[in-house]
Order: sequence, then structure tokens, then C-alpha cells
Amino acid sequence: MTRYIRYCTRCVMPETKPDLHIDAEGVCNGCRAYEQRGVVDWDARRAELIALLEEYRSPDGSKYDCVIPVSGGKDSHYQVIRVLELGMNPLCVTATTDKLSDVGRRNIENLKRLGVDYVEVTTNPRVRRKINRLALTQVGDISWPEHVTIFTVPVRIAVQFGIPLIIWGENSQNEYGGPAAAAQSKHLTRRWLEEFGGLLGLRVSDLVGQGAIEPRHLIQYTYPSDEELSRAGVTGLFLGYFLPWDSYQNALYAQAHGFETYGRTLEGSIVDYENLDNIQMRVHDYFKFLKYGFGRATDHACLHLRRGRLSRTDALTLVRMHDGKFPWVYLGEPLEETLADIEMSVDEFVRICDRFTNRKLFVCDARGDLVKDADGSLTKINYDNVPDDAPAEPARSPVEAAG
Repeated sequence: MTRYIRYCTRCVMPETKPDLHIDAEGVCNGCRAYEQRGVVDWDARRAELIALLEEYRSPDGSKYDCVIPVSGGKDSHYQVIRVLELGMNPLCVTATTDKLSDVGRRNIENLKRLGVDYVEVTTNPRVRRKINRLALTQVGDISWPEHVTIFTVPVRIAVQFGIPLIIWGENSQNEYGGPAAAAQSKHLTRRWLEEFGGLLGLRVSDLVGQGAIEPRHLIQYTYPSDEELSRAGVTGLFLGYFLPWDSYQNALYAQAHGFETYGRTLEGSIVDYENLDNIQMRVHDYFKFLKYGFGRATDHACLHLRRGRLSRTDALTLVRMHDGKFPWVYLGEPLEETLADIEMSVDEFVRICDRFTNRKLFVCDARGDLVKDADGSLTKINYDNVPDDAPAEPARSPVEAAG
């Protein structure tokens, strides 16, 4: 049987994305979620937000009103600016990224200049590198430590300082497509983190005993207990539930407040304003492509397409140009330097790539070996014949492999 990948007929997201559903009309739940924004009463949502903020505002100014988890990126700039405009006194909290870029550091410093108190928590770099390597080898995600600490560190700080409100940014299940209940949620909870936070089945406790890692090394990676959360009364809200979320508009607003973009199209992407802080992100995004057949260019193409800034034809063109290229360089740093931090050679990295590649999604030769071009990049099975305006197909299994 011929193998194929179905795509949403409105955007360019493939059915292979985890938690994505393409309905009988050929439309994915990411597009359906965006469709619903047109019927939301955003004035009512904003009023709800203002009322909630008033409940959590420190009456005498002796405590912070909220915690805002920030990376220094355009979305965290937007969160901070909007919260300040609403008269809140936030404590901004950063869990230091895996491999901070120079532009990432400059943007963090700019965010501080917006006029906020700021806490940055840096985990033990020796342990961090061990976890980077273990996670890449075991679950195919070099950025796993970051995906954990961006959620655990701000919550731990909120508990420690007795700040009951945490204001997160977007709900990724709404923005990119996911289960309806999760997509419509305004709360970030432990359950949401465990299901959608990118842990990939690797628990923090699984690291104990590997590479001489001990429980004492994992304090900042550990989510507070339910008892601690209850005692502190911590609640996490998605700002994107209350205000219309648009990464591009967020970037424009952030730039007007000093946020710095890359200045040219970022490697593996179609924009210049996102994922500027962590040099390891190119490896992370490449593994997403290997596992699921789409990468960062697809994500951004879909967001712009849904908002009418790209045609589907142009979106397909850009995705074919930029998605899934072997990550030889990112933010100007060669792959060899990125891998040197975790004591890994390019040859070992390629072997790990091949091990995590879903061969059902890529062209293989008669022996079943992956076909690569001179640059080491793969070719998706029906990448070159996705119709510009594909009609809805009958519901079938995600990928039919040859018997």
C-alpha cells in the first residue's frame, strides 16, 4: 500500500502532530479552535481578567501581585507589558535556558528595564548537561530540562514567596491544536503540565541514579506538592484565554518596547522573532521533525495562514524551503559547538537522529535505510505533492505503511 500523510485542508499541519485531530471536513482542531475565537466576547473576557486581577492584588503593596514566568522572548515581553498596563506589580521569574544566546541575554536585560523586579534561577550546569545528554539519548529531546524548569521554577518561587497568582502566556493546545477541553482551559495545572508540558514520558524521578544524579540535584526540577500548592493557594492562568493571542502582534508590541529580533529568517523557521534565547532549540525542533514530520516552519506557517497573512500555497512553499533541514547551525553557532557542551560528536548525534526518525514518514531505499541528501537532510514521503487546496479525505489511519 502507498504511504501518505494527510494534511489539514485549511492550514499545512500534518495529522502526525500529537493531539491533532482532522475532522470529516478535513479541518484540524487547531483551525477549529482559532475559528471559535471569532465568537468569543473578548470585552467580557478582559473584564473577567480585570476582576480576577483585583482579587489577587496585594491590598497594601506588601507583596507581589503575581508571578510572570519569562524567558525574555517576545511573548514574555507582551505578558509583562500588558500586566503592567493593568496596574499590577509582578515578580518576573526566569528559569535559565539550556544554552542562552547573546541576543537572549540582551532581551532579558531589556525586559528588566520595563520596570519589574526579576529573579533568575540557574540550575547546576554540570547536572544540566548530564540531563541534556540523557534526555536526547532516551527521549530525543535535548531541551527536556528547559521544558521542565520553565514550569516548575516559577511555581516553586510562587510558593516560596507566597504569591498565589501566576500569569502564563498562551495555551499551546489552543494555539497549535489539541483536545478541546485542554484547548479551552484558562488554568495551567499539574495535570496540564504532565499531559502537555513536553515531558515525553520521562519523569524527573527517572533521572536518579543515572550519571551520578541524586535527588538533591533535582530540587528545581520538581513540581511543588499538592499540599504546598494548596497551602499557598497558587493558581496559574493563561493570559491568552483573556486577551486575543497573536505571536506576530506580540512581537511588534514587544519591539516597540525594545525587544530585539534576529534581523533575518531564523534557521529552520520562517520568522525572525521567536526562539532566540536557546541555541539548543534547533536540535529540539529537528527531532520534532524526525518524529512527527513537521517543524517550526510549519508551526509558524499555520499561525500566519489562519490569520490571513499567508495563502496556503505560499505557506506550503515556505514550509518546503525551511522545515526539516539538518541543523548544522543555529543563531550562528555550529552544531559541533552545541554538541560539545554535552560531550557528543556529530557522528553520535546522527546515529541518535536515525534511531528516533519515524521511517514511515520519510523516503527510504529498498533496504529500508533513510535516504539523505548531500546536506544530511531527509525527504518526507509525500512532501512534494500536497495539493494547495486539498479536498477533505475520508477518515483513515494517520499513516499507512507498506506491508
